[in-house]
Amino acid sequence: MKVDIHTHILPERWPDLKQRYSYDGFVSMEHCCDGRAKMIKDGKVFRIVEKNCWDIGTRMREMDNDGVTMQALSTVPVMFNYWAKPEDTHDLSQLLNNSLYEQIRGHEDRFVGLCTVPMQAPTLAAEELRRSVRQLGMRGVQIGSHINEWNLDAPELDPFWAEAEQLDVGVFIHPWDMPNDARWSKYWLPWLVGMPMETCMAICCVLMGGVLERFPKLKLCFAHGGGSFPFTVGRIQHGFEARPDLCATVNPVPPRSYVGQLWTDSLVHDPQALRFLVDVMGQDKVILGTDYPFPLGEEHAGMLIENSDLDADVKEKLLYGNAVEFLGLKN
Repeated sequence: MKVDIHTHILPERWPDLKQRYSYDGFVSMEHCCDGRAKMIKDGKVFRIVEKNCWDIGTRMREMDNDGVTMQALSTVPVMFNYWAKPEDTHDLSQLLNNSLYEQIRGHEDRFVGLCTVPMQAPTLAAEELRRSVRQLGMRGVQIGSHINEWNLDAPELDPFWAEAEQLDVGVFIHPWDMPNDARWSKYWLPWLVGMPMETCMAICCVLMGGVLERFPKLKLCFAHGGGSFPFTVGRIQHGFEARPDLCATVNPVPPRSYVGQLWTDSLVHDPQALRFLVDVMGQDKVILGTDYPFPLGEEHAGMLIENSDLDADVKEKLLYGNAVEFLGLKN
């Protein structure tokens, strides 16, 4: 059995968002004759996606080939649109979440949904999270690693955190909006280096900013094995102890003491890194995640875990047991 926490999906089509909202900057989709589609942003091709990015039948066949029992589905982070007018991102979130509901409908034994919400307007975000969970049956929400100029410890986000805690749903945190100045223009650096950095920064802000002190029952899972955090947690802890005047200005609790409260996915692409991740974060806190269906994902879902030297019972936890706990699937 395998439950994949980290997969992305899009509607097959959506309205012309420039026409809908009367300004540009949104992503459009142009279908090609070869069964692929171009995601267009600001007049440029952002990404070419295959049919498995929107077609449930294709997705299930590929899941069966890899022995994947269930996927958690979430939108592509470029669709967050936190930069847009809050009422427009709210409207688009509803469009995406309603589409996700329709894609899952009839296949509830294979898929669960992680909704998207307008995080730049935390009260609206809480409202859409509530609607998505109670009316659409979503099992959680995917959010970005920061919200425009807010890091995840911003007090403005507290209404959203409060709602997520109250609903007892998982929050999957995905890096996005990485640095893109001239130094980052080569070698795919925003994705290879910027994403792990973004995730580590998000974790530091959650911990040092006291988010888990204010909302101790939150269930947070960070993508890509928690980015660079597991490898740098010793440095972070040492810095906290050496310079509390800089690091303990909001929360006096040492960051390492929260490690057992956080989840990560397993997407680290290396057997030694996986073993280290499990050692640092705990065998109950790492969940199979593949980033399906994109190139930086795991080509064969769960192979890294299955081929590892972890004990059989630990492999079972990573492949499905921890996801069941995080997503509330026990029943």
